[in-house]
This record gives sequence, C-alpha cells and structure tokens, in this order.
Amino acid sequence: MYRFHPSVRWNAGYPDRQSIVAQITQLWERYGLESRTKFDTRVSSVSRDSKRRWIINGDANTYGTFEGVIAAIGSCGEPKMPHIQDQEKFRGEIHHSSRLDGKTAQGKKVLIVGGGASAVEGLEFVVHTHAHKTSVLARSEKWIIPRNAIIDTLLAFNIFGQETIFSWIPETILRIFFYRDLQDLAPVDTGLFTGTPMVNSDVLDQVRQGKAEWLRGDIQRFTEKGIMFNHRDRGVPKGGPGREEELEADMVIMATGYQRPSLSFLPKECFDPAYQPPSWYLQCFPPAHMSICGINTTYTNAIGTVGNWHIGIYTRLLLVFLVDPLARPQEYWMKKWIDMTRFVKRRSPTGAFDFFTYSELLYWFVFCIVINPFRWKWALFVFFGLGRDLPMKVVRQEDRARYQLGLDKKLY
Repeated sequence: MYRFHPSVRWNAGYPDRQSIVAQITQLWERYGLESRTKFDTRVSSVSRDSKRRWIINGDANTYGTFEGVIAAIGSCGEPKMPHIQDQEKFRGEIHHSSRLDGKTAQGKKVLIVGGGASAVEGLEFVVHTHAHKTSVLARSEKWIIPRNAIIDTLLAFNIFGQETIFSWIPETILRIFFYRDLQDLAPVDTGLFTGTPMVNSDVLDQVRQGKAEWLRGDIQRFTEKGIMFNHRDRGVPKGGPGREEELEADMVIMATGYQRPSLSFLPKECFDPAYQPPSWYLQCFPPAHMSICGINTTYTNAIGTVGNWHIGIYTRLLLVFLVDPLARPQEYWMKKWIDMTRFVKRRSPTGAFDFFTYSELLYWFVFCIVINPFRWKWALFVFFGLGRDLPMKVVRQEDRARYQLGLDKKLY
C-alpha cells in the first residue's frame, strides 16, 4: 500500500479501511488540519482575481485567496462497475473490490473479474477469509514483480523510463526466478517498462498452492450459477477463439478499477491541446500556470519504490516557485522541456509521460534544479526539506537588488 507520509506504517500489503483511516487521523491531529479544512465543498472552479491570486468557486469571501494550488484529487475516483450481459440473472453476490469490508468469502466459490492490482487486492481478501475456491478471470497478462525494495529499486534504475534493447534482461530474470513454473502467466508481447506492474510476492505462491487459479480469457455473460467464460491460449488476442466454460460461483468480485477524477475545475489554459495532462512540466505543473501542481493526479504508469518522497519534492518545488521570482519556470521553457522529453522518448511504445521510472523522475527533478542557477540555493530544501532560511535571505537580497535596478516595480 502506498505510503503518503514518512510516519505511515502498514501491517499488511493491502490494509483495510480501518487501518487507513487510523493513519490519516493521526496525521490529521498532529498537524491540526481541522481548522484548515472545509468539508462538503465541491470545487467547481479555480480562477484568479484582479491581483492574480487564486480563488475557489469564484467566492473569495467564503474561501479566501491563495498564491498556489495543489490539485490532490488522486487518480482513483468512484469504482467502475461495468454491466455484464445477464448480470441480473446471477443468484449469488456481486461486490466491487473496494467494498469488501464486512464481507466474507468463507466456504464460497469466488470469481474475481479483472487482472490488475484490484484483482490482487480481491485475491488477498478471499484467501484470508478462507474461500472454498477462487478463480481470477483476466483478459490479458500483467507483469507481477516481488514486493522487495531492492528488486524494485533495481528495476527503477532504468533512467530512460521506457523499453530499451536491454529490457529483455530483467524480463527474463523475472520469468526464470520469480514466475518459475508459472511462466505461462507472464506477458508475451507487453514490455515490463510500459505499464505499472502488480507488486506482490504472494499471488503466484497462492496459485502454486492451489488457493487460486489465474485464467486468461473473455467473459461472455453471467448465468444463474456463475459466468460463461471463454478460455484463450497464451498469445491469442482479446476476443479471439477459445474454449467456453461455465464457471460456477457464490460470489463475484468486480476488480474493474476506478473512474479517474476530473481536473475540469482548473482553468481552461491548463488544457492546451498540445500540452494536456500528463504532458505537463515535470508531469505535474501545467505550463500556463506554474503556481498549480497536480500531485498524483496526472500519474498514469510507473515503476519505483513508491512512497511519500516525490510528494514532498513536488510540494517544495511549488513553494520555491511561489517565493522566488528568479526560480520560477516560464511557460515557454516549460513547454520546451516537455518537447525535449517527448523527443528523448520518441521511440517509446507509450506516450512520453504515460510511463516513467523513479530514476527518470529523479533525473527530472535534478534537471529542474541544475538548469537554473537561481534554484541551486534551494537544492537541499527541495530534495530533503532542509535549509529554508538561508535561501530566503538570498531571495530578499535578490528582490532588493532587482528593485534598486528598476527591474521590479515593488519590493518583496
């Protein structure tokens, strides 16, 4: 589970709602967020007033004015619950994988629809609640990598953030030493560095131990007793020929993912046709407004030891841009950086910003600091949160010098 703060500790790979809420509550109380939060507030617009400060829903009196905006709506919204033919005929239970708290699969035959991270979450649920039999119904193979910080870090060393002529090496190693006797479940035509892999050390062992089976194919329709499923051989495309079989079930878990939350509340300038998310500066800053940062909202796919590290860096970069005029990126150069990244990754099977590794992300951050000498003084602050006072003193001296030289009309 993703760690959104350095102090967060999980006691399971996929913690339940109670564990997540407990960690959030601790942070909430520690930082006194009650007085800084307005609940039950739908944000429909973020716009600027005459002083170029941001206002929410056009109401500065109610919500105040702000120098910067962090869009922290994430990438997972409402659960996706696609309707499958004859679903209403099924006599058993149907639940989305995000709504399993309070449910049990004990002694039941369970079908999990989907083959991504949500399917793994559903699989852990049914195994821990002692289901009688579990089958995962996946339309295609998705890479699975061990939950191991060393291995994940090594994979993230691909600084190019895309498939290369050497990608076959880690892919072969994973097939031989991780998949082993289950290499049939490894992707055939999909490279490791094209999408977010499932990070789980137990799922293949659960298949080996007979606690679950992983089936490749297409769902045809629901029946009264379960699902009519078309088994496909490895390499046969989705919807291709196969063998039909009725799979019986008492419970169906829809591991079908989530709707992506909309960023439509941001100014329309953020959605320039040539620079729409995720094609923003450092993926999170729209070129038209460097004072907006969409942390974890423009993310699509990546490999890395995901944690709170990049959240802090993005936030501190935004703060630097707000307080230091000489460190601010200009729209022209933000777009040039995006164009450069597209050029470097022009041979990638995905879009330039549709997939990255953590070493590539680190390169982005380092490049951002190094390319502008006025940002050098902020390096320790941006990367480690240290040394804020000295850079601020330098900024005040810079502001005074610009004012005296007539380069700025007001003294900050």
